[in-house]
Amino acid sequence: MILDGKALSKQIQEEIKAEVDAMLEAGQKAPHLAAILVGNDGASETYVGHKTKMCDKVGFESTLVRLPDTTTEEELLQWIDDLNNNDSIDGFIVQLPLPKHIDANKINLAIDYRKDVDGFHPINIGKMAQNLPAYLPATPYGILQLLERNGVETSGKECVVVGRSNIVGSPMSILMARNAKVGNCTVTLTHSRTQNLIEHTRRADILIVALGKPNFITADMVKEGVVIIDVGITRVEDSTKKRGFRLVGDVNYEEVAPKSSWITPVPGGVGPMTVTSLLMNTLQAAKSK
Repeated sequence: MILDGKALSKQIQEEIKAEVDAMLEAGQKAPHLAAILVGNDGASETYVGHKTKMCDKVGFESTLVRLPDTTTEEELLQWIDDLNNNDSIDGFIVQLPLPKHIDANKINLAIDYRKDVDGFHPINIGKMAQNLPAYLPATPYGILQLLERNGVETSGKECVVVGRSNIVGSPMSILMARNAKVGNCTVTLTHSRTQNLIEHTRRADILIVALGKPNFITADMVKEGVVIIDVGITRVEDSTKKRGFRLVGDVNYEEVAPKSSWITPVPGGVGPMTVTSLLMNTLQAAKSK
C-alpha cells in the first residue's frame, strides 16, 4: 500500500488552516514564519518558494530575507539576532546549504531554540532524545505523521535506518526507539562504514533510507512485508521526459514495491510532509506564546 504524503499533507494543511481561522476569529494574530536565504542555490530557491506558498495557503504570515552569497557570518548572525528579538515572528529557518565561508553549526546555535521550527538546535534535539516536548526536525516529524495516520504498527518492530545525517538518519533512529505512540522499535542505525549492510536491511520490518543514492535498495535487500520509507530524491537524466529528467528515490521502487506492505513513492511521499511539518511546528510556536 502507498504511504501517500501528498494527500496527507493536504489534509493536515486543511486542519492547520481551520486552527488559524479560529485564532483569527478569537482576535489573535496569524502565525508568522520567516526564512533566511543566503545566495541563489536553485534547490533552496524552489524549496523556500514552496514554503512561502504553503504559508499563504494555510493563512500564515511569511517573511523571506534574501541575502547575497557574499554575506559574512557576522552579518548573518546579526540577522538571526534581529529575528530572535522580533516578537512578531513566531518561528524562522535559515535555509541550508549555506556558503562555505559560513559555519552552519554556529548559525544553528545562534537561533533561539523557542523559534527553531526546523528542530535543529541542540536544545530541541536533546529534548527530543529525552521524549520531552520539542520542535522535531521537519522530515522525521513528517515520517512520524505518515506512520501514525496510516495506522502502521511500530511497537516491537525491527527498524533499520540507512544514513546517519543530523537532518534525517540520526534523529529518526532516536524517534523510532522512543517510548511513544510511533516508536518502541528495536533500531539499527547503519551508514557508510557498516559492514554487510544487506544482513541488516533484510532483517528490517521498517526500513528508512536517507542516503541520496538513486535506486540503492534493491529487492534482494528486503524481506516480504517490509514497510519502506524512502527519503532520497535525485534527478536522473531521462530523454523520454519533457524536462529531460525524472525524480527517483534511494529505493528501486519497481523492484521493492511488490515485496512491501507499505511504501512511500518518490516524488509524493516524504517530500510534501517536510514542509507541512514545518507549518505544524510554526503553529505550535505561535500557540505556545
